[in-house]
Amino acid sequence: MPDSDTTNVTGAASPTAGHKRLVSGPGLLLVWLYGVMVVGAVSRSAFQISTEFDRAPLAYSLSAVAALAYAFITYSLVRGGETARKAALICCAAELAGVLAVGTWTVVRPESFPDTTVWSQFGMGYLFIPVILPITGMLWLRKRREAATR
Repeated sequence: MPDSDTTNVTGAASPTAGHKRLVSGPGLLLVWLYGVMVVGAVSRSAFQISTEFDRAPLAYSLSAVAALAYAFITYSLVRGGETARKAALICCAAELAGVLAVGTWTVVRPESFPDTTVWSQFGMGYLFIPVILPITGMLWLRKRREAATR
């Protein structure tokens, strides 16, 4: 029987033929959480940039960067395959670096941020999900690599 990851219901090759799934099991929860963060960060940054950008341009721009990172990771996880896994892993590491840098910056120099970002105080406004999510993502992606090499 053909692998459901490489064929569609008609038996034809799917657009992701040859791509190993990254979203099975707990990975599905990871994709769901990243998807929620995409919606939250995109809507927050779009609203703030379009209505009050002059108030805190750095904070709102950083929220937009966070939204792009979340969107790219979500896409990579859904896309699957080794190249997408590596790209998502690199982006998760960059995301974590951003969360740690911005989180530290907002704690040490809060006056630099007249308004918060998604990553302010390590994501405290988002229940610390922004700092937990990339760590979880990197662990999951590493586990998927190990599973693929067996």
